[in-house]
Amino acid sequence: MCSKGMRIVAAYLASHFLSLLGNGVVAVALPLVVLQITGSPLSMGAISAATAIPAVVIGLVAGIVIDRWNRRNISVLSDFISAASVAALPVVDAIWGLELWWFIALGIIGAFGDVPGGTAREVLVAAVSQHSGVPLERLVGIRQTLTSAALVVGPALAGTLVALLGPSTVFLVTAALSGAAALLTLTIPRSAGVVAHDPSTQETPWQQITGGIKVLRHSRFLVATIVLIIGLTTVGGGLQGLVLPLHFSILGRPELLGLVLATMAVGMLAGALVFAVLGTRITRRLWLTIGFTFLTVGFIGMSILASLPVIFGSALVVGISNAMLGGVLGVLQVEKTPDRARGRVLALQNTALQLAAPVGIGGSGIIAELASPAIAGLAMSAVWVLALAIVLATRTLHNLERQEALQDA
Repeated sequence: MCSKGMRIVAAYLASHFLSLLGNGVVAVALPLVVLQITGSPLSMGAISAATAIPAVVIGLVAGIVIDRWNRRNISVLSDFISAASVAALPVVDAIWGLELWWFIALGIIGAFGDVPGGTAREVLVAAVSQHSGVPLERLVGIRQTLTSAALVVGPALAGTLVALLGPSTVFLVTAALSGAAALLTLTIPRSAGVVAHDPSTQETPWQQITGGIKVLRHSRFLVATIVLIIGLTTVGGGLQGLVLPLHFSILGRPELLGLVLATMAVGMLAGALVFAVLGTRITRRLWLTIGFTFLTVGFIGMSILASLPVIFGSALVVGISNAMLGGVLGVLQVEKTPDRARGRVLALQNTALQLAAPVGIGGSGIIAELASPAIAGLAMSAVWVLALAIVLATRTLHNLERQEALQDA
């Protein structure tokens, strides 16, 4: 790989890491500030609920924008918007004083940056691979590794910064991380973000809106991968967001939740590293077989809530297999999705993912209320097994080995 290719890859990966790191830091600092100012635990729920619907709408519209304009530029603009919305919090606090409605308003503004930015950066991976000569498997694997690292470092860094600087000052640090991510993305050649448009296949406004749905309607493979990713997110949300917290609360050991999630994050880091190193040396079918098998075992092991060693061991297995599956499914989605509709397809998936975790939490909460945390956990595992069984029964996971992405839908 030439020095120019190395610079492109380094800029892309560093931008991805800094953006996620900023999100991880603000996810810890924001609830602290909200509780400090409002004194009500319900305030954070109100903020999440009030920003959820705009985020979904923005996500769907973002897919159309990403497939029409330069994707690199959209990523840069999105990171600057995210930086501005976070940096505005301490400024507003100093001038007018923060109230609940300020958090909601700035949260909605931030969604205009976070949602399109994340999707645009995902879409850019194919162009970065082509411009740099780095195999897609390796690039996605390294990106998965950095994602896992950000999940480990972000909360820990946030806790340290909040203790040293105070929550409000941490927002300026977070804004600086997003700003740095934008500047790094600017160093990627503008040509990498250009969307190839075929004059013979010009789309009407309605075709632009429905383009992602059309691609999915004609690709059972993409539908299958999205079903798997949504199922995984739903089950993960239910286990991490309700079953495990409730179980450890009943045991009187709530501090163990953080250790379990840290163990899972370490597993994700290890799994992503393995995929980054061995991604091109093992067939994709074998990757999927390993991932499906161990993820199923890990989910069931966590769900039965048998003992602490079983829970921690299962969390590690879930993290490792989750990262491996995420890597291979990410590569396959890029290859199987036409470039001109990639933004819309990913936007549809990411919008569904925003709803998947809350559905998992809500569903497991109802079951736990009617039965027990263990029954709720097993019900979540059953959701994953059902989604996996449906996908395998349709025999859509074929032609998995390396091929170029389709150019037409």
